Parts: sequence; C-alpha cells; structure tokens
Amino acid sequence: MGILMGLCNVKNLKNMNYIRCLLIIFTINLLVLPAQYCSAADDVLMLSTTTSTENSGLLAVLHPAFEKQTGIKINVIAVGTGKALRIGSNGDVDVVFVHAPAAELKYVEQGAFIDRSAVMHNDFVIVGPENDPAGIATAKSVVEALTKIVEGHVTFVSRGDDSGTHKKEKQLWERVGIKPKGKWYAAVGQGMGASLWIADEKQGYILTDRGTHIAYLDKISLKVLYQGDPMLFNPYHVMAVNPEKHKHVRYDLAKQYIDFLVSEKGQAIIAEYKKAGQQLFYPDGNKE
Repeated sequence: MGILMGLCNVKNLKNMNYIRCLLIIFTINLLVLPAQYCSAADDVLMLSTTTSTENSGLLAVLHPAFEKQTGIKINVIAVGTGKALRIGSNGDVDVVFVHAPAAELKYVEQGAFIDRSAVMHNDFVIVGPENDPAGIATAKSVVEALTKIVEGHVTFVSRGDDSGTHKKEKQLWERVGIKPKGKWYAAVGQGMGASLWIADEKQGYILTDRGTHIAYLDKISLKVLYQGDPMLFNPYHVMAVNPEKHKHVRYDLAKQYIDFLVSEKGQAIIAEYKKAGQQLFYPDGNKE
C-alpha cells in the first residue's frame, strides 16, 4: 500500500489529479485483496475413488464433516477402481480410496502410493430376479452359484470396467474355471449403480457390493440371492499419492483426509451410515 500511495505524492500530482490516483489504488486493491482472502480456497483435495463409495451415498455424509472440520474442499473423481488407481499413479489426484487389495499392493510396491490404511469393509453379494431362475439361493458356495448360472445360460451382467467389483468377479470366474462369454453374459462397462439398473431391466444376475445394492433398494427389484462366502469379503483402503513421485500433489491435504477417515469421528460416521435401516459399511480403523 505504501508503494501505491507513493504514486500519489505531490510530484506525481503534476501528471494526474489526486482523485484519479485514489481510483487507481482502489481498483488495484480490488484485484489484490480477494487473492489474499481466498488463499484458503486453494486447499482443494483431489480424490479418485470407486463408484461404489459414491453410489452408496457414503461420501455425501463423510465429506461435509471433513470439510467442516478442516476447511479443505474435495473434488471427487468416481470411476472403477482400476481407473482410480491409474489416475492416482499418474499424479492426477492427491489421494485414492478404493477396494481391490491385490491391485493396491502392486502400486504400493512400485512406490506410487504411501500411507495405505484400512478404512472399512462390507461384502459382495449376487443379486438377481426374485424367482431365481438358476436356483443359486440353494448353492453351498459362490463357485457353485456361478456354475448354476453358467449351466442355465441365465443372463449375468458384468460391470466389465476393471473396477474392484469387476476384478473380484474375474477372480471368481477363474475359480469356476471358465472365461464367461456368450449371449447370456453382458459386460456393460458401467459403474455399480448403472450396472444394477441394467441388470434389473434384463432381470439378470449381477455381482455387487452390498452397500450399493442397499442404496438402490427403492430403485430396483433385484434381490440378494447368494451371500456369505468368505471369498466375497470386500475391504476398502485409502492411500496418499507419493509426493516423491509427483512433487505437485498435496500430500498435506491427503494426510489430513486419511487421518480423518480412520479417526474416531470418521469411523463413527461410517458405522452409523444406514439405508433402509441397514448398515452399509463396517469400520476397520487402522487395521493392516
């Protein structure tokens, strides 16, 4: 301000009148002051995550609490886990929140991510039409349930998008011993919510995380027909993008987000989040 006022000394008044000088100072301050007051707005955390966290509605509850506590805004990119991991490894976000442990660990070993922390879990289920044309409700294992669908050539909808759910599905087909193909198998390349819509329209079966299915109970008619196999366990982890790999990432913001998710407050929000009276996720705190 002192420099600006210097423009209006007596000497400069030879070239401009005093009122005009004050107007210049006022205009410059309009440009400078907002930048000073809005510096906090630069605290924007970039997050890539799976569509299941977004479709379940959990982030709409978690993030406002985090933003209120820290003043940090969050920009969410909700895609399949495979893509979320690639986005993170490229340094296009600051933090990643996904559910594909084997894939996550590969990236951690490569040095792409640090501070990997367990946040919560639910499980995968197979849902389908209430009349259960393949009879999977009586299956003794998830492999038997999928085998029944194959043998009956009953419609099965796959996300087909390299998401955590799709990765789990491919693991299960490997256990069955087949590479699914044919008219009965529809790979749609969509997120969890959209894939459930398609499966409902086709009245087919689909593998889904339980949380998203619960969130969509009022939108679709598909019922949980197979559940409970230990192979269907579905853990979620959060990881910071390694600042040594990408100097521009906001590790300071990512660390605050991770700390919030595993904090007593964050874990309580996760535990208390329900749809249709059902708990969607179970907190895991700092479990390894």
